[in-house]
Amino acid sequence: MRVVYRMIAVATGVVVLGAGVTVVLLNRGDSATTTAAPRNSADVAVPSVVSASSASGAAAPAAGAVATPGLSPLSSAPPSPPPSTGTSATPSAAAVASPAADADAVDPALAAALKDPRVPALPKDVRRLRSLPGRAAATHSLIKDRRSGVALPRFAKAWALAKPAPFASRQLLPMAKGASYRGMLVSCPVPIPEQKTLRDTAFLAARWTLNHHPSGATITWTASQPIKAGKRKGWLLGYTVHYSLKGRKRVSAAALALVDTPETKPAVVFVTIPDSQKKRWHDINKVMSSIKAL
Repeated sequence: MRVVYRMIAVATGVVVLGAGVTVVLLNRGDSATTTAAPRNSADVAVPSVVSASSASGAAAPAAGAVATPGLSPLSSAPPSPPPSTGTSATPSAAAVASPAADADAVDPALAAALKDPRVPALPKDVRRLRSLPGRAAATHSLIKDRRSGVALPRFAKAWALAKPAPFASRQLLPMAKGASYRGMLVSCPVPIPEQKTLRDTAFLAARWTLNHHPSGATITWTASQPIKAGKRKGWLLGYTVHYSLKGRKRVSAAALALVDTPETKPAVVFVTIPDSQKKRWHDINKVMSSIKAL
């Protein structure tokens, strides 16, 4: 019986021991499963995070590429400044105040003349000097005005040489009976600021000639045309000067030629003849057709 009991006890121990081993093995398997699950979970999560990061990184540079040309869509480095194209707002604003822009501004003297009610704007089209009434006086020779760089007719009888100052040359008609104003033919270097074109300079010079007409005189244009004085270019203006003397309205026929001389300021040849001496008006045509550059 003792043997039987011992065998039963051994068997029971074996069973208990096997159960313990089984529990241990089962516990190990559960532990391995538990450990593996987080690893597998991490393995799944890491690619998803990387994908999200990649997607985010691609989206941000793409937006930056619009605002900053040349930025690589996948670059994590700070964007380099875009190359200068020369079309920014700053240079264009600076160009407005640049010397080149200022150079295109209207000269103050010309701007003042354009606002002068005594002198209307020149006609836009070319108008030729018409033939004025009368018969041209005889000429003796040419007056060579070397100070101004031009030659002009020297009339023989009707006109008399006079002291040139403040001009370079001067000829005068005799004073008509009862008149306080007479014909005058003068030449000189242009006494006003030279403009960008001969036409504009002639316009200013014609306004200046009002200083040699009765007070309150105004101008209407009769001619505006380019001319040649020998080989030199020039511009001719014909005009009627309106004024009042002793309460009576009077006019003078006048013309001015501006000649582009080679080494000096442009030369002005100016002639004006009042209506009291209108038989000499055709002398204006003679003068304007005879001017030569020296």
